[in-house]
Amino acid sequence: MKSRKSLCPLLLLVALMIGSISYAQQYDLLIKGGHLIDPKNNIDSVMDIAITGDRIAAVESNIPPGQANRVIDATGLYVSPGLVDLHAHVFYGTEPNASYSNGYSAIPPDGFTFRSGVTTVVDVGGAGWRNFPQFKQQVIDRVRTRVLAFLNIVGSGMKGGPVEQNLNDMDPKLTAMRILEYPQILVGIKAAHYMGPEWDPVDRAVKAGEIANVPVMVDFGRNDPPLSLEALLLKHLRPGDILTHTYAHVSGREPIVGENGKVKPFVFKARERGLIFDVGHGGGSFLFRQAIPALQQGFPPDSMGTDIHVGSMNGGMKDMLNVASKFLNLGMSLKDVVAASTWKPAQIINRPDLGHLGVGAEADLAVINLRSGNFGFIDVGNGRFDGTQKLECELTLRSGRVVWDLNGLAAPKWDEMNREISSR
Repeated sequence: MKSRKSLCPLLLLVALMIGSISYAQQYDLLIKGGHLIDPKNNIDSVMDIAITGDRIAAVESNIPPGQANRVIDATGLYVSPGLVDLHAHVFYGTEPNASYSNGYSAIPPDGFTFRSGVTTVVDVGGAGWRNFPQFKQQVIDRVRTRVLAFLNIVGSGMKGGPVEQNLNDMDPKLTAMRILEYPQILVGIKAAHYMGPEWDPVDRAVKAGEIANVPVMVDFGRNDPPLSLEALLLKHLRPGDILTHTYAHVSGREPIVGENGKVKPFVFKARERGLIFDVGHGGGSFLFRQAIPALQQGFPPDSMGTDIHVGSMNGGMKDMLNVASKFLNLGMSLKDVVAASTWKPAQIINRPDLGHLGVGAEADLAVINLRSGNFGFIDVGNGRFDGTQKLECELTLRSGRVVWDLNGLAAPKWDEMNREISSR
């Protein structure tokens, strides 16, 4: 029998081995060597990011690879927070003539979010207070993309046609009540598509926003006779409210850039008041002849909302990184483009838990390749702008799990894998 004295070194060695194993497996996943852009935390440099479970565990300059079970080499790539699309239409369904409210024009989010680095979308106006429970059960509760929503001031939602013209279905109190019932999902109110001469839809949306303490987004125009954009921005909306389709020139709404090529002075005044300007590209609401002079005169967007739906994703809009690439080529810095795609929209909807890479935050990340070359970008009038930079998503993580991997960054080589039969 060994003496107690002779056992001590052996026990010490075992303890050290156990400690080193525990230390080596400190993190589940480590992304090394990527250039992190995290506007909230003022990070714009090469750093490593470690993940444990569904949370960010460490952001440091050089985390030893031995501390993680799995390592992803992001050298030469950019790492950003998961993108937040402030303007989407994802209340998809098969109801005839229902447009973006359980209809054919909306899209199932998981098929079109992760591949462009988007981990959070805000459905703007698809559902109203009447059919939000259906939207929640049918879409929000069933997809991996984080889906938030602006509730339509129309109780039946964005079904198009006469449904959206019914002033009797625009109830501020009932809209606010539904928002207060689901405050973690419902983050704002949408007013859109009304064709009458009244301000009622906007004013009722603002009233609901006051009751529920949330912002209002307005898709403005179509009114007959046209209403004043200046009055909308300076009299009817509040600081923190949002004009979408900023760079549009559509029938029934004056554009922000006049015929003289100048951004109208009241637009700058509205921004000074605290109004928010969203791209809202869509299939009919972005023209280079509006965007280019606006950016040249110091009027970039606050958020890169895509207005993604069946039509826009197959047209000039395509996806969020394509929209961001346009503004990168129009002169915005990469840091500002990332901010308008992450931290700024998170602030607009009062969700400071999103859009950043702080330790303890949910691990939603995008690994992005900034490609150089010759690229063409199309606006809604089929006009082309030639650029030299394009953003492409290599990898997306949602809650710490890989949900998109374009070139197998997170995958082991086939001949180094265990010989196991894969399950379908």
